[in-house]
Amino acid sequence: MSAASASDRAPERVVTLGCRLNISEGERINALLAGSPDTLVINSCAVTSEAVRQTRQTIRRLRKARPDARLLVTGCAADIERDQLAAMPEVDGVIANAAKLDARAWNVAEPEIAPPLARTRAFVGVQNGCDHACTFCVIPQGRGKSRSLSVPQVLREIETHLDQNAPEVVLTGVDLTSWGHDLPGAPALGDLVAAILKAFPHLPRLRLSSVDGIEIDPLLFDLLAGEPRLMPHLHLSLQHGHDLILKRMKRRHLRSDATRLVERLKMLRPEIAIGADLIAGFPTESNEHHAANLAIVEELDIVHGHIFPYSPRPGTPAARMPQVDKSAIRERAAQMREKVAEIRSKWLETLTGVELDVLAESDGTGYAGNFARVAVPVGATPGEILRVTPTRIDNGVLA
Repeated sequence: MSAASASDRAPERVVTLGCRLNISEGERINALLAGSPDTLVINSCAVTSEAVRQTRQTIRRLRKARPDARLLVTGCAADIERDQLAAMPEVDGVIANAAKLDARAWNVAEPEIAPPLARTRAFVGVQNGCDHACTFCVIPQGRGKSRSLSVPQVLREIETHLDQNAPEVVLTGVDLTSWGHDLPGAPALGDLVAAILKAFPHLPRLRLSSVDGIEIDPLLFDLLAGEPRLMPHLHLSLQHGHDLILKRMKRRHLRSDATRLVERLKMLRPEIAIGADLIAGFPTESNEHHAANLAIVEELDIVHGHIFPYSPRPGTPAARMPQVDKSAIRERAAQMREKVAEIRSKWLETLTGVELDVLAESDGTGYAGNFARVAVPVGATPGEILRVTPTRIDNGVLA
């Protein structure tokens, strides 16, 4: 449930909010609408109440900026909040999330050529939907059951990006590690990653978006631990650091599962950087539970932390549980972010003086394999992989 930054969003015709999968889909929508310059699309998110608020805010902002455009809304909020969004005077139409990649839904023809690469990293959605029922989550209502692209389908899509010289491919999905469960023979995500690496020996960098640690299969573990082209960066859909809260969330892992996974990986690949999604102030969370949430940040050495203050989503079991006071939620979320910032600062210090391979972006910075943000030399070409040795930290960026 990690949120995309503004710099990662799709081109202006399509404004994408939310996850990396939404980014990938937004780029495909943008290609479908290449011949429709008067159409604006908000590819929405509904993972939290704040995400829905941002969707409404974006709709109003775009309508004010483009009063004559045809403004359409799709994405998860378009299903979960369909009636409310359709009733907004700024909205001309709502496209079902399940139909948003179908040219017929937009009344356009399928493009004959692949869409141009919109950024240096190519986001490839290999899985959609979710078969789980976490008590805080509405995403299955907007995405449906888990379904996977076949290996040949994934390879074809990656090939189109490599034909445009994409230096890095990021595999995305709603529940990425459930990829393959619905395919013949029920292959695991490790099988897909191995197939990609074998099919494209010249692909420099392959990265995974958020994964469920309990579903990491043995082959995927081995690749994360030892394959240099699979980036040393693991982002866990962790959600909490206390077993009782994890149980009330209806998660399938325990705290010890996460700590054991990270310990094993770091033993084999010490440079791997750990990220995690964590929720602060989940219903019934006590001071003890919150302390465990803070402690796991340090225990797992989480340097890429996405902290979400809990907000109740109507229709979810968690919304009916005893709620934590809103001021306490805000305070706990702030403490969680401070702890991540502290751990991250210490980590960045260890990277000064270290030679890093950095994928240059268009803003004068780039990403190392461990997803640290690094300043690149003036004039660097976006998409170029450079060897950089940072000597200092400037506002959280290695320079």
